[in-house]
This record gives sequence, structure tokens and C-alpha cells, in this order.
Amino acid sequence: MLNDQELLRYSRQILLQHIDIDGQLKLKESRVLIVGLGGLGAPVALYLAAAGVGELHLADFDTVDLTNLQRQIIHDTDSVGMSKVDSALKRLSAINPEIQLVAHRQALDEDSLAAAVSAVDLVLDCSDNFSTREAVNAACVAARKPLVSGAAIRLEGQLSVFDPRRPESPCYHCLYGHGSEAELTCSEAGVVGPLVGLVGSLQALEALKVLVGFGEPLVGRLLLIDALGSRFRELRVKRDPGCSVCGSQHA
Repeated sequence: MLNDQELLRYSRQILLQHIDIDGQLKLKESRVLIVGLGGLGAPVALYLAAAGVGELHLADFDTVDLTNLQRQIIHDTDSVGMSKVDSALKRLSAINPEIQLVAHRQALDEDSLAAAVSAVDLVLDCSDNFSTREAVNAACVAARKPLVSGAAIRLEGQLSVFDPRRPESPCYHCLYGHGSEAELTCSEAGVVGPLVGLVGSLQALEALKVLVGFGEPLVGRLLLIDALGSRFRELRVKRDPGCSVCGSQHA
């Protein structure tokens, strides 16, 4: 049940007919893994904590650097040199003491990643490198857990939802194969801060939609964001029957 403080805290959200009390209870009972607490993970963690997702699992092995503060809004100047997970724990606990926080401060190998994914209901990939995205995708396919994937670099962003519980849904590997220019990191190519905030906020919104069960998540669709021209474009993405990760021979 929701206590009186929770009813007041989430009242504006509960007013929405798509969420209501039942949806808020679903959020309270949900467990979510956020991989990466940088530019994308920052708004994701902040909004999901504020929205009342009951248990947030935070995974990042890095520490806060001064160069992060231009876009990673969950951290502040006093956090420089601190573990990103510990910095995020401090901020999220202050925003919403009603939720539970689980820390993963070490790099996740194949086994620990599989265990972390199996322990939650949904995963958000907020990492900044292709190898991590591939590993997270494979773990989500194996555990049949929905994955909200976002990316942003320079002045361009991308967003999609991969849900292995739905037979028509592609996976990340169906879309990107063995890599692309997306392998570049922000430290190499640069990125504008509000863009990662936009993509991360949309990731949080997609997560709420999947967890509660309202609206039309971006399953089978890739949202492309052109920040320079303030334009959004959508591409349809089909599942690849021959995919080496989610193809029929691996089902």
C-alpha cells in the first residue's frame, strides 16, 4: 500500500488516469537497473527516484571528474573524485528517502551482469561504449528483461526500447550488429549537456510506460534526435530472425 506521505508526494502523478493508484503501486513494487551514471544515467536516476520506482540498482565503476559536471547533473563540484555510485546515492536519498537503492561499484563481468539483470524488472542502458551496450543487451535477452537504450554524442541522440518478452521486438544487436560510429565516446567527440538530459529524460519516460503499462513504448522504433535543427525522426526497426543474440535459433 501507499502511505500518506507517498500519496502526497506522488499526487500529481497519481492524478493521471494512465497511472492512478494502481500504476503508482506498480512503480513502488518495481526494481530497475541503471547501467551508467553519467550524462544519460543522471536524469534517468533522478526522474525514476522522484517518480517512486521502489528499488533502483545503480551500476558504475567510475569516479566523478570535473569534466563530467557540464552534463552529469546528478553530481556536483564536491563530488569530484568520489565514486559516481556514492555521489548518486547521496543525491537520490535526499530526493526520495522512500525508495531503496542498491549499489554496484565494480565493473560488471558476464556473471555479475547476468545476476544484476535477473534481479530487476527492467534495465536502462546509459553507458557510453558499444561493448557495454552489447553485453547489457545479451544479458537482457537471456533473462527476457525489457531494455531502454539511449545514446547521445555531439548534437545527435538516439532512443529505443527492446523487449524480449514481445516476439516482434528486435534487440540492440538486430539494429547495430557489431558496431558503428556510436563507438566514439563523448570524451573523444564532445556532446552538448541538454541533449543528454533530453535523451535521459525520454529514457525515464519510456521506463515508466513499460513498468506501469501505459502508452506506446518505442518497441520496434528508433527515435533519432537532431539537436542542431531541433528535429525528431522515427525509423521502424524489425527483428532479425538470423540475429546472433535473439534470433530464432537462440530462442
